[in-house]
Amino acid sequence: MSVATVFLAASLTALATGLGALPLLFGRRIERGGLGLATAVAAGFMVGASVGLFWEGVGSSPARTLAGVALGAAFIFVTRRQLGHHRHVQFGTLRGAAALGALMIVGVMTLHSFTEGIGIGVSFGDGVALGGLIATAIAVHNIPEGLAISLVLVPRGISVTRAAAWSVFSSLPQPLMAVPAYLLVEWFEPILPVGLGFAGGAMIWMVGAQLLPDALRTSAPVPVAVATGAATAAMIAIQVALLG
Repeated sequence: MSVATVFLAASLTALATGLGALPLLFGRRIERGGLGLATAVAAGFMVGASVGLFWEGVGSSPARTLAGVALGAAFIFVTRRQLGHHRHVQFGTLRGAAALGALMIVGVMTLHSFTEGIGIGVSFGDGVALGGLIATAIAVHNIPEGLAISLVLVPRGISVTRAAAWSVFSSLPQPLMAVPAYLLVEWFEPILPVGLGFAGGAMIWMVGAQLLPDALRTSAPVPVAVATGAATAAMIAIQVALLG
């Protein structure tokens, strides 16, 4: 098996993230109340993805995973505070609080992709069959993650095409990390639980500090809770179906 095969497989998983924006082609205009529900769905997808990360990490090393969780939460806390001091934050056509929220979710999902890239590379180190299975699972798993990003960006004025591009951008670390992880499996494998915990902790903090408060500003608590819970359950079900 060649390095090119690993890079190609990881590149395809990154491109799959852009498919998550496609449903927004049929619902670009979302009313104010619907904006909150869209944000709640995005939050649910992120919570479900975090549960999968924690489960995988704890199975390898509980201590390293918990250390990663603490680091991830602290990183997002500090980053939000630092960016919050800049009143003129801009992200595409968005400015202010909307731009900060969009920037943070793209950033968090990009950080998450580093661990997925390592996972792909490490799995290919155990053979083409396992590597192909993990890459396929991550590609399918990336689609709702792309939808989560798009559900935050499109209702706030970002075009579907740009939302798809930002979704793919958030997954670019996958091919970039897959190759070195494949070549240096013994070095990357021990740090994988830390990365999984870091990504999960960052996403959970982002959900609690940014997405759910944003959703509750425009939608009632019960619909937000239902949308978040349903999206969380759907993401967990996807992961269970893919990896058992």
